[in-house]
Amino acid sequence: MAHVSVPMYWRTIPQRYKMIGQKCKKCGAVNFPPKGVCKYCNASSEFEEIQLSGKGKIHTFVLIGAGGAPPEFAEQMRAGGSYPVAIVELEEGAKVIGQMTDVNPKDVKFDMPVRAELKKVYVEEGVIRYGFKFTPDLEGN
Repeated sequence: MAHVSVPMYWRTIPQRYKMIGQKCKKCGAVNFPPKGVCKYCNASSEFEEIQLSGKGKIHTFVLIGAGGAPPEFAEQMRAGGSYPVAIVELEEGAKVIGQMTDVNPKDVKFDMPVRAELKKVYVEEGVIRYGFKFTPDLEGN
């Protein structure tokens, strides 16, 4: 993750903590996180705010190993070693990147049903940064 200033971090809490997305009124695509321009059709038209379910399936994933993690994750790497990061296609169509948790990295599979959970991501500038991580959805989608 790139450095995010404390003011910017606090300003974007509602979208991140509640998983609020936006539906483009021009093309109907769902964007997350919300942006000023639709990332699918580049329209800067009006958007409809929508609550995302947080449920989806793994579109693709990668295993982050030693030397591949950003500095803010160094403590996590020392404590637990490699960890999977996935791009998840949510039920609403938006694709979201997030760390996988509560799963053995060897058990992560394409199209695996997952759900988002708000968890501690890292600590920066003395502030605990929370965000969504994905965990296997044992009930399926």
